[in-house]
Amino acid sequence: MTVAANVDLLGYDEVIATYDPVLGLEVHVELSTQTKMFCSCTNRFGGEPNTHVCPVCLGLPGSLPVLNQVAVESAIRIGLALNCEIVPWCRFARKNYFYPDMPKNYQISQYDEPIAVNGHLDVPLDDGSTWRIDIERAHMEEDTGKLTHLGSETGRIAGATTSLIDYNRAGVPLIEIVTKPVEGAGERAPEIARAYVTALRDLLRALGVSDVRMDQGSMRCDSNVSLKPKGQAEFGTRTETKNVNSLKSVEVAVRYEMRRQAAVLKSGGTVLQETRHFHEDGYTSPGRSKETAQDYRYFPEPDLEPVAPSAELVERLRAGIPELPWLARKRIQQDWGISDEVMRDLVNIGAIELIAATVEHGASSDQARAWWGNFLVQKANEVGVELEALAITPAQVATVVKLVDDGKLSNKLARQVVEGVLAGEGEPEQVMTGRGLAVVRDDSLIQAAVDEALAANPDIADKIRGGKVQAAGAIVGAVMKATKGQADAARVRELVMAACS
Repeated sequence: MTVAANVDLLGYDEVIATYDPVLGLEVHVELSTQTKMFCSCTNRFGGEPNTHVCPVCLGLPGSLPVLNQVAVESAIRIGLALNCEIVPWCRFARKNYFYPDMPKNYQISQYDEPIAVNGHLDVPLDDGSTWRIDIERAHMEEDTGKLTHLGSETGRIAGATTSLIDYNRAGVPLIEIVTKPVEGAGERAPEIARAYVTALRDLLRALGVSDVRMDQGSMRCDSNVSLKPKGQAEFGTRTETKNVNSLKSVEVAVRYEMRRQAAVLKSGGTVLQETRHFHEDGYTSPGRSKETAQDYRYFPEPDLEPVAPSAELVERLRAGIPELPWLARKRIQQDWGISDEVMRDLVNIGAIELIAATVEHGASSDQARAWWGNFLVQKANEVGVELEALAITPAQVATVVKLVDDGKLSNKLARQVVEGVLAGEGEPEQVMTGRGLAVVRDDSLIQAAVDEALAANPDIADKIRGGKVQAAGAIVGAVMKATKGQADAARVRELVMAACS
């Protein structure tokens, strides 16, 4: 791991021998609603800067927020999946401080009355055990805009000559999930932090409430770390590493802060309560002094009514909570009869749900795994997108499988059909017809190609007649080439052998 220059770190074993780490993880999740939290602007990643905006999300005088009902229901579903209590009444508050990327100069959030409280998540670890993470709260708020700093080497505001603001993200629905202090993790603290964020990402994806793209900022983790000497009850001073945007980085950031804080304490120094920036080289650097709740001057949002979800609504949403993803994967692994290593590879490429959906549409698990785990993941890598972002559905893949099973396509031709679907040429049958890829079943056409190949290769024909049946492969290959791969290879071989008998 590369670390910042001139920063002393204590050895990890010495950290664990001397201190008990205490973690607190705050995960921000952008919801996949059609519109923003308090206005009708489109909620979509990207776009030309400042094009997904209106008077409400630009904070213009006289504009009033209107609450997004789907966002509220998504918040309730998240709370239920995290075993939280859904409160019968809650309200929004204004969180005040200077926001250069929030044009109102305050954020509409929830403070002392969040919508979901007192939950837990049993997180699966790599060794097969679980670790319970207690959830303090899950509350609703709006996201800020995006700042781009120009002129500095780091891309941060320090040393920048110009700052640009894109308000497209301002007002996007956001759920913040806050854990209670995580104690007793010891040397496994970094691993447990990563496992928790991983499990949370998988759960939110299964709920369908967010695309949880950490690379695009739709899921971000703030990791709080403090150390207390062995045997001491009082927590140490915490730091908050902001906006960590990958699973690996969560683990690295926690481990680094543990080693850095331990070195500060061992030298007789004082850990400062502050935010810190995470650098992809594997270290953190100071941000700003960390505010307390009083610094934000919270007060109830006067332009929004309280939220009071009915018991009937909560129970209806509870009925739609899916099976926990890791439990579903264990069941699927047993059904498919695959090893832990194969399952881990499929999880890593994001193929499990796609394969399962393809099986539901009629393909076997082996066929579905072959397509998604080999050919299609190669196509995704070629264009640099996630597997699920490919322009082909599980139903379409299952259709291609059926066309092969029915003998209408060979495996080679099927790959060309899939390429056509990916290129936007239509459904598999349309691509097969449009490209003229259907397997040739007319024996007269195949026989003519066989006769032509034998006539062009009399020496090979003589070898076949002399009993060297393996030589037939060359004739079969010639016929397949002549028919552009559309002949049935097995039938071609039968006709070759019959012609040489």
